Amino acid sequence: QVQLVESGGGLVQAGGSLRLSCAASGRSFSSYFMGWFRQAPGKERDFVAHISRSLSLSSTYYADSVKGRFTISRDNAKNTVYLQMNSLKPEDTAVYYCAAGYYGTSHYSTERPYDYWGQGTQVTVSS
Repeated sequence: QVQLVESGGGLVQAGGSLRLSCAASGRSFSSYFMGWFRQAPGKERDFVAHISRSLSLSSTYYADSVKGRFTISRDNAKNTVYLQMNSLKPEDTAVYYCAAGYYGTSHYSTERPYDYWGQGTQVTVSS
């Protein structure tokens, strides 16, 4: 009942910034907690960031590898979640996926509680 479409990926030099967007279709967007994951070539898909369900303000959680550099946010009026990525490193190169979940939040850093996934958007950071 929720469809997610990521956008904003591209090629950027190390130290640069990108802002990813995830547009959600479907009702009650504010009732879903949202997450960003990424998958680098030859690696498993890893957790990046999480933002809780909220009518307005939300709590956030980040993987250690991106803490202090990435910021997840949401605009419920626009049914959109964002990932602002600053100080990008070549190690950030990956396909980035947006995900949404409704039931439970105790395992937000794993794929388990997320029921809906986007197609992904490629982020490439050159050195």
